[in-house]
Order: sequence, then C-alpha cells, then structure tokens
Amino acid sequence: MPRFTTLSRRQKITVASAAVLVTLSVTAIVVMLNMDWNRAKPWLDARASEALGRPFAIVGDLSLTWQQAPTAGQQSWRTYLPWPHLQAKDVRLGNPRGMTGTDEQAQLASVRQITFSLNPLALLDKKIHIQQLRLDTPRVHLLRNKHGQNNWTFDQQERPSPWQLELQSVVFSKGTVLLDDDVTHTAMRADVDTIAHDKRYGIAWTLSGNYGGASIEGGGKAGGVLSLQQQGTPFPIEADIRVGASSVAIEGTLTRPADLAALDVRLKIAGPSMARLYPLTGLLLPETPHFSTEGHLTGTLAPNGGEWVYEQFRGKVGSSDVEGKLRFSASTPRKRLTGEVHSRLLQFSDLGPLVGADSSASKKERGVPSTQPAGRVLPVETFKSERWSSLDADVRYTADKITRDAELPISKLDTHVVLSNGVLSLTPLNFNLAGGTLSAQIKLDGSGKALTDGIVAELKASARHLHIEQLFPRLQALQASVGEINGDVSLSATGNSVASLLGNSNGEVRALINRGSISKLLLEEMGLNIGSIVLTKLVGDKQVKLNCMVADFAVDKGLMRTRQFLVDTDDAVLHVDGTVSLANERLDLTLRPDSKGLRIFSLRSPLYVQGTFSKPEVSVDKGVLALRAGGALALAVVAPVAALLPLVNTGPATGPAEDNECAALLAQARVKPAAPKADKTGRKSR
Repeated sequence: MPRFTTLSRRQKITVASAAVLVTLSVTAIVVMLNMDWNRAKPWLDARASEALGRPFAIVGDLSLTWQQAPTAGQQSWRTYLPWPHLQAKDVRLGNPRGMTGTDEQAQLASVRQITFSLNPLALLDKKIHIQQLRLDTPRVHLLRNKHGQNNWTFDQQERPSPWQLELQSVVFSKGTVLLDDDVTHTAMRADVDTIAHDKRYGIAWTLSGNYGGASIEGGGKAGGVLSLQQQGTPFPIEADIRVGASSVAIEGTLTRPADLAALDVRLKIAGPSMARLYPLTGLLLPETPHFSTEGHLTGTLAPNGGEWVYEQFRGKVGSSDVEGKLRFSASTPRKRLTGEVHSRLLQFSDLGPLVGADSSASKKERGVPSTQPAGRVLPVETFKSERWSSLDADVRYTADKITRDAELPISKLDTHVVLSNGVLSLTPLNFNLAGGTLSAQIKLDGSGKALTDGIVAELKASARHLHIEQLFPRLQALQASVGEINGDVSLSATGNSVASLLGNSNGEVRALINRGSISKLLLEEMGLNIGSIVLTKLVGDKQVKLNCMVADFAVDKGLMRTRQFLVDTDDAVLHVDGTVSLANERLDLTLRPDSKGLRIFSLRSPLYVQGTFSKPEVSVDKGVLALRAGGALALAVVAPVAALLPLVNTGPATGPAEDNECAALLAQARVKPAAPKADKTGRKSR
C-alpha cells in the first residue's frame, strides 16, 4: 500500500484502468463461457442474413468455447488472443427472394453441424471473419427457373449491409448436392464422402441424373480443404463424366476457387459427334463422325465471361487425325471461338456428316435420325442454323493429305472458317487435287435476317488443270492419253439442307475436258454409272479416245438446262440436250451421236437418259432404229447395193480435235442461245 501511495496520480489512473479492463475481460469470458448462447441466435441469424442477402437460421443448439487463434504465417500478439469457437447444429440457408419451388427445394443449403472460429477483433469492424468453416453432412440444392433466375448467385443488395463476411477456407465431409435447372432441363444429384489415407484428395463424389434430356453419370475426387482467400493454393480436382454417349474427363487444379477461375487441367473428351457437345458446353461445333481428343485446358472466369484455351490437343475424328489449339471467349454480345486445327491425314468420308451425306448407320451413331427418303441421293438433313447466332468463330483448318476408299490424289486442304453474326463463310476452301487446284468460296447466311428459318447460300468454285491420269491412277492400266479437266460453278440458293439448297439454286455450271480416253471401266471407277451405261449402248465396252468435252448448263430454280453439251471423240461428236432437275432428282437428256467419216452398218440412233439420280434409265429411240432397219430390208429386195445406204453415216470428215478445237467448242458453249419459243399450249420447246 505504501508503494501504491508513492505513485503519481497519472500512474494510479493507468493502473486502475488496466485493472478494470482485465476484470471486465475476465468477467466477460466467464459470462460467455457460462451463458446460454442459444439466446444469441436471433442476433447472429439477422447479421448473417444481412451479409448473405437471404434467410439464415441456426435451428439446433449453438455452443461456444474459447480456443487459441489459428496461426497462419508470422505470429503477433493477436495470435495469443483466444477466439470464440462456435458449434451450430442444423443450420439452414434459404433461397433469395422471388425463388419458389417445392418444400424440398425451399432451402439452398442445410448442414447438420457447422464448426468455425470467429475473429473477435474483426467484429469491432463489423466483419464476420471465419478462417476455417467445417461442414458436416451438408445438403445443397441449386435451382434455376425457366426465366434464368438462380439461387446460387449472391448479388449485391440495394441497401448494402454494414456487415461483411470473410471466409478463408472450407472443409467438407459427407454430403449431397442437387441441381434442378429448368433452362437446360437438368436434374442431377452428386453424393460426396470423405476419403481416408489419400495425400492429394480429401473427398470423392458420384454423379447421376439427367442433363438436357440425356442420362448423366460419373464421379470424381477433390481436395479436402477449399481455400477461398489464398489465391495461390491449388485445389485438386478429378472428374470423369458421361452424358449420353459423350464423355468428359479432367484432372488438374483450381487455383482461384472463390471466383471459380484459374482452371488448369488435362482434358479428355469423346463422343459420337462434336455437335452433340452443344448442350454440355454451349459451343457450336460441326457434325462429325465419332471423335476423341486429349489436351491441356486452362481457363479463367471473369465478369465479362472469361477465357478458355484448349491447346496441344491431339485426337481422332472418324479415321482422321486432328491437332491444334482453340481459344474460347465467353464475350458479349456473342461468344467467340478462334484457333487453328490441322490434320496430317483426312479421310474423305469423314466430311460426310458436315452436310448429312453419311450413311444411316453413321447418323444413328451420332444421334441424328435418318430422315433421308428412299430413292433420294441429295442429303435432306437440315442445318441447325438457329444456333449460328450464338457464336462467332474464326478457325483455320488445314490437311496435308486426303484419302478415300479408293485412292484420291488430294495433297492438301486449306480453309478459313468464319462465323459472324449467323453468317458462315469458307473463304477460301482450297484443294490441291490431281496436279491441279480446286478452289471455292462458300457463304451461308443463317442469321434469319435474309430468310426466316432458312439459309441464303452462295457458291463459287473453279477447277483448274486436274490431270486425268492422276485423278484416276488406274487409268495407266487402261493406256489412256494425258488429259485435263477445267470447270467453273457459280450458284446462289435458299434452303435449309443440301437438297433444298440445290433444288432452289440459280446460276451456271461449266466444264471442259481436253484429250484423254474413256471406257465403261473408267466411268465405273469414276462413279459415273450413267456414263458407263451410255457408252455401252453406243460402242460397247471398249476404249474410246476423247478429244474434247464441253458442258455448259444454266441453272434456274434447281433446273439445269443444257446451253451447250458436246463430246468430241475419234469416232463421233455427241450432242447432248435436255435438263437435270436438282429439285426432283430427275434426268431428262437426249444424246445424238454424229459420226465422223464413212461408217458402214451404223445403226446409231438417239439415246435417252431419264429416270432418277438413284435409278437412271438409258434407252434407244426404237422408232428411229426400226425405221432404219425396216428401210434397209425393203431396199434389199430392189437393190442389194442400195440397201447399204441407210446404214451409212456420212458425218463431217474431220480428224482428231486439237486444243484449238477444244477452245472453239468452249467459245461455242459460252454463246447463250435464244430464249426458247412457246408452242400453242404455252410450253417452251427445247
């Protein structure tokens, strides 16, 4: 006491104040340890509800103990302060205002028990600071209604709460996550459980349900502790999911889980067609045969949509190999896909699904109903142009070599695919083919602005210096002479499939072949079965030297009409006249041979090529043939020598056509004929 009396007045006040503070602190701790904390639940519920923007309630018991503050890094005097350690049972978090559903969907989340420690000093600054949140048997039910409103987005409140929630990490235990999404017609369930004795993963999960009308199943693993504040701490993830016939597998890390960003994984993906991935990824990809790829996927989500890069990927599409790099941006107003894809070897048949020209078995495998009518050749499968406006694309595709079942000498393919606001362009689409080039420019406007529920198409293509002996390598065995093929196509059309586009097309088709030889066998190798039938009717199955062929068609509303069609051989000039209907897939052509020089016993007469593309019919003008044969028989009674005259064809005596004659034929083909005159019935004559 004497020592206390010797202290100055200021010192006495300081000592007394410290004593009061210590006494109050000890008293507060004693009171807090012994009080019933269930009485504080209304206050805690209100503060948490304000911070989360939705109802929060602790339904079960709430207890408190005092523990030393968790240490993370450098220690200070604050680390020696005891922290209140709360344990809450039966905790529930409701849906935001306006979200309705069944009784089972009334809660966003419920947890059997939550354990966490609060930073007492942060409370003075109106911050609920939780360093680690432990969840025992959580149940999360994610909802999104048909209007796009969901219960997992924590929007900023119109009147921001003065209280803030800071959560650093989460520890999971056994639980359940459900998703009901009316937008994608999805109902899924994931069951989570802890893993013991695994250095990398802490929990495992299984998945089941339906996604977009297709069954979904799978499973995976994840880390036991999810760090939400330490951005550099990797959170390991592994998943293997199957949606219908497609599968997706990833393995890697998520290093910014608070933003669901910085994904760095190895991605394997496979399916019956790339187009079937649209419901799963939202990416507009082309129809393909069965495919599988594996590569490195990195991604970041951002307020403007995020960026994803799939690089160093390799895989197979049908029998073709693919590799390259693709970049996806979830930007506005449309998502964007850019990159480069390359194939060392492209199987020609793998391009069939792009336009619906694959087999019924292939269509079934890629999940597309076979709508091709019996007897129709042109593909009727419709393009899904309604999706084109959801994505912009700028992708370069190249292939070193292209093969088909029989060897096709295409050495390179180069195309630039651009999709902009619903308009798809392939400019250019180039092939190195048979020592020459095949170049095309294709524009398909599926935006719906030019044509509702359809496509406005433009095609310009040219073939230059295609060598016949390279185009059909087996020709050498037929001892054919060297020849070239040149041609041009210019068409515009409207429709929603290959068949409807060609059936409504307008423009012109021209082709020129100089030198070479043809035979029934060669035409069959080329797939020109109609030609092989015609040749057999004319000369039988033998080799015919071809000096020149010029074909010039005008196309009007899908009807190809010959302007000039001439075939010059050593034996005759063949005049072809008539129409080819692309809309009805019907042929109506007349072939008139004009023999060169003096030919004895020539019974040649016009040939008619009619019928459908799938079942063409070639017939001889029996009336003309009978007239010639009948006249010869009658004259035989009067003068045996004169009887030979009807069988003698005295065509123009000309030699083999040279290149200048081919040029003359081409010039002749470019002269447009006068408009056909109408007869008394109003029908136009050919």
